[in-house]
Amino acid sequence: MQYVHLGRTGLKVSRLCLGTMNFGPETTEPDSHAIMDTARELGINFFDTANVYGWKKGEGRTEQIVGRWLAQGGGRRESIVLATKVFGEMGDGPNDQGLSAYHIRKACEDSLRRLQTDHIDLYQMHHIERSTPLEEIWQAMEQLTRQGKILYVGSSNFPAWAIAKAQMSAAQRNFLGLVSEQCIYSLADRMVELEVLPAAQHFGLGVIPWSPLGGGMLAGILEKANEGRRKGEWAQTKLKKHRDAVAKYEAFCKELGEQPGDVALAWVLANPVITAPIIGPRTMDQLAGAVRVLELQLSEETIRQLDQIWPGPGGPAPEAYSW
Repeated sequence: MQYVHLGRTGLKVSRLCLGTMNFGPETTEPDSHAIMDTARELGINFFDTANVYGWKKGEGRTEQIVGRWLAQGGGRRESIVLATKVFGEMGDGPNDQGLSAYHIRKACEDSLRRLQTDHIDLYQMHHIERSTPLEEIWQAMEQLTRQGKILYVGSSNFPAWAIAKAQMSAAQRNFLGLVSEQCIYSLADRMVELEVLPAAQHFGLGVIPWSPLGGGMLAGILEKANEGRRKGEWAQTKLKKHRDAVAKYEAFCKELGEQPGDVALAWVLANPVITAPIIGPRTMDQLAGAVRVLELQLSEETIRQLDQIWPGPGGPAPEAYSW
């Protein structure tokens, strides 16, 4: 396993991050525990979850599954970097979502209880909160940090301007601020190359791409359209929009002698701004297949041809659309 610093911090994380969103809805608890054990054995030390995963409001089912795995002991908690998120709707009350200090405090306590741990290593804001001032958000995060309940703060789905505002506000408070951004990024979703990735690089944020396989669209969807997330509405809708590109992509991967999903992950990993793409295996075979991608090196010519099939926005702004 390869390890890199998470952004500008001294914390080292594996080049692959184990996503747990399938734990519960798609993967049984025993299988989820087995996947986490195997990931740990393979050297993956970066686990990502969220309080809303499990998709039953207020239940936090996925966090509970992870928590019961951690509770087995054997050095599990001490050997991983545990990340979860706050923002989503966790109840029917008016303050059961968002990034108010009120909700951040309660959501953190609830996540700690479900995860059966005394601290969260990376506490991520799952979305921007336009109605809550940054002073309030940072005050809440500072309090949790002082209490030892969280170590680092990250963002997710933040635009570049929100990252910049957050960092400037944190600097005024002499607070570390954001250390990571979790954003959608894949061959088929390259909009963040315009401003989010340059902002993350400038401010020293680690980048943790979610959906690096395009929701399954880049994992051989034409041959395996009825498996896993590929059969979902999101993947099928994207397939209708990008069918020609997908067909060219899968044909190109066949020429390379590589699986489409492996090429997609290797392409994300080839970007020096990226810390660790999130892999969300439903099965042990999917986990083992993802790890071998670390050995797959794409040539400059291969990357150039992939750019032709899946063109990006043209690089960073403003050059992408101006002079």
